Amino acid sequence: MKIIVLVKQVPNTSEIKIDKLTNTLIRKGVESIINPDDLAGVEEALKLKSRYGGTVTCVTMGPFQAESMIRTLYGLGVDHAYLISDPKFAGSDTYATSTILSSFLKTLEYDLIIAGYQAIDGDTAQVGPQVAEMLELPQVGHLHAICGYQDGVLQVEREDETEILTIDVRLPALVTTLRRMNTPRLMNAWDAFRATSKPFTLVRFGDFPVNELKIGLKGSPTQVSKTYTKVLVQKAPIEKVDAKEASKKILALLYPYLGVK
Repeated sequence: MKIIVLVKQVPNTSEIKIDKLTNTLIRKGVESIINPDDLAGVEEALKLKSRYGGTVTCVTMGPFQAESMIRTLYGLGVDHAYLISDPKFAGSDTYATSTILSSFLKTLEYDLIIAGYQAIDGDTAQVGPQVAEMLELPQVGHLHAICGYQDGVLQVEREDETEILTIDVRLPALVTTLRRMNTPRLMNAWDAFRATSKPFTLVRFGDFPVNELKIGLKGSPTQVSKTYTKVLVQKAPIEKVDAKEASKKILALLYPYLGVK
């Protein structure tokens, strides 16, 4: 099975800074981590490789500093990695990012694409589904588990608001993973040693066909007009009362909404 995992290096959310001119994230000098939902996808891919054979390839888009993340992924057991990086791609919103990723993925062979459900620096959960649509692939999102694979069909469990759904999806397909579905493995010594010198492929603009008018900041339909830090202000008073008195006050507040006088 040829598996591709879309992985993103994200800034530590406790240290996010915004460029006031472009309204984009400032990543330089900020601690970066592997997006947790994506890391869960890498773990699921490596499990599938162990059970059914094949290869795991990671594709990431971002600045060249993402090389450090690729070294970590190699240490976990990933076979190949591509870093899509070019100034023309900078400032891309989710639609432009999906356009770039799907255009590049058309140049690769795959049976399954795994993407994290959402990135902690954006929380949009849009890239995975958009890539699936652009590649015209069946998709299953918000996975609870990957159960098995047989005769070209992947069986998965999807986490819904009220239940767990078991779904069979024929490959090729795209699925999105949740961080809580597994515990990512640690690097083993041999893979960690090889990771320091293992090559990856740097992909620039012009290395694959993509519409220049639909990428980057200018090609992004989503434009951020203003960013600000919301100040939390306590509006409700704090009352210290015993349990009996507290229950009476709560009921009094609820009565108008329950139609009780």
